[in-house]
Amino acid sequence: MSRRVVLVTGASSGFGALTVRALAEAGHDVWAGIRATTGRNAPAVAELAAFAEEHHVDLRAVELDVSDQASVDAGVAAVLAAGAGLDVVVHNAGHMVLGPTEAFTPEELAAVYDVNVLSTQRVNRAALPHLRGQGSGLLVWVGSTSTRGGTPPYLAPYFAAKAAEDALAVSYAAELARFGIETTIVVPGSFTTGTNHFAHAGHPGDEAVEQAYESRYAGLMDQVGHKLAELSPPDADPGEVARVITGVVGAERGTRPFRVHVDPADDGAEEVNEVGDRVRRDFYGRIGLEDLLTPRV
Repeated sequence: MSRRVVLVTGASSGFGALTVRALAEAGHDVWAGIRATTGRNAPAVAELAAFAEEHHVDLRAVELDVSDQASVDAGVAAVLAAGAGLDVVVHNAGHMVLGPTEAFTPEELAAVYDVNVLSTQRVNRAALPHLRGQGSGLLVWVGSTSTRGGTPPYLAPYFAAKAAEDALAVSYAAELARFGIETTIVVPGSFTTGTNHFAHAGHPGDEAVEQAYESRYAGLMDQVGHKLAELSPPDADPGEVARVITGVVGAERGTRPFRVHVDPADDGAEEVNEVGDRVRRDFYGRIGLEDLLTPRV
């Protein structure tokens, strides 16, 4: 396996924290993109450093707030200034919200899009000039089965944002293929334990509207959470997402899958995505752009 320099966004907790550790243990040079490294996330940075020392791996935190282009630019510049280059970007940063859709203000909806969608554009604009210049690289997009599978209510802003992220990833894959940059979309299902998605989820600001829905949908948010937990087998391990990402990063160029599902609840997204990805392949053939389906190696 080739040693690669990897930047992972949103690495303070959840899938990101698991992924940077798995990648480092696999022998890669890993940068954990974390915001507020000297503030509220200082404990996470300290834990990261302790892990690196204990396991004798190359794992470092870099200040990187995906909602701030200047911070993203500085973070990517710091990685490149270290001298080993950059081979892989893992778009992992994200934020979930729960509640009736109408109760979210447009500003709150925009904030969800900012973290889950616009953040990837900020990181791409900082990192892609380097990857394009070297004629190789890999973008790993951490998506969600919610974009295509069963979509329970009260999660619409998050689902819509993840669907937008998926659409960006699919388009970017074709646009970067002739630069030799590969794309893999990793699609986790609903892991209700082992991550902070549900525990740290945001809620709508319009309490009056929220209460109006509660009069007809009393207890629905709790019901959704409980039912999602019931669908997942008791041994569902969010660490499997980190292992899948590590496998993709470690694979040889030209052998990486376009999309990988990690869905213990089996909500149907894999079946729908299979059809969508086949239609995409067929359409590219019809318009004579088959070469964009396979990155130039």
